[in-house]
Amino acid sequence: MKTVHVANFEFDPKSRRIQIILLLYTIISLSVVMFAATFTLAVFFTVILSAFGLFTYWLVMKSQVRYTLTPTHFQQHLFKGGWVVKWNNISRIDICTYQNQGWHQPLPWIGIRLKHYSPFLNSICPRIISELLLSQRGLLYLGMKQSGSATKFEDIVLDPTTFVAEDGKRYKGLLAMLANRMKYQRQYHGYDIFISVADLDRKGDEFVGLSRRFLAAAEPDRTLY
Repeated sequence: MKTVHVANFEFDPKSRRIQIILLLYTIISLSVVMFAATFTLAVFFTVILSAFGLFTYWLVMKSQVRYTLTPTHFQQHLFKGGWVVKWNNISRIDICTYQNQGWHQPLPWIGIRLKHYSPFLNSICPRIISELLLSQRGLLYLGMKQSGSATKFEDIVLDPTTFVAEDGKRYKGLLAMLANRMKYQRQYHGYDIFISVADLDRKGDEFVGLSRRFLAAAEPDRTLY
């Protein structure tokens, strides 16, 4: 299968729309600077407009979330880093649900169940772990609530206990917190990694269908680590 790129929004500096916006911003900025009453004001406006442009670009790049689906692996790209998982290390991918009065209601999250934790823990960028732990706290609470264990939430939400993987490798610190969170999420939701539907350019079920086609087409590979 051909590689597919998915993002919550597209930002291509080479696109015609972006180039027009940059051109207009440049014209307006030059006009403001050229017609400044004094040289000091011209320098001031130059600094302010340059800082505003750089800050806007930083905000755009920081808020963009991208995914890459290749024949061999599935990868998430964030501003600070990302993670990668081989398809042969994924056992299941589906829409996460919340059980309420006997009914399963879909949540705006897609769950991924792994076969082994170590490859994922070894691939993830440490700089994004804190963001993942904080952004998915509510999901953990919902899982504990539906199982009647919400009173224990504060005890496990950031569990720093040393985590020992199947291969015997020991994880401490942030990696241990992440591994323990994955363990608890699997206990309450049945999945280890979660993707927000808001970070996609299509509906959740469409993305699940696409991912399952890649999963089904992936060749067996014993090199998970």
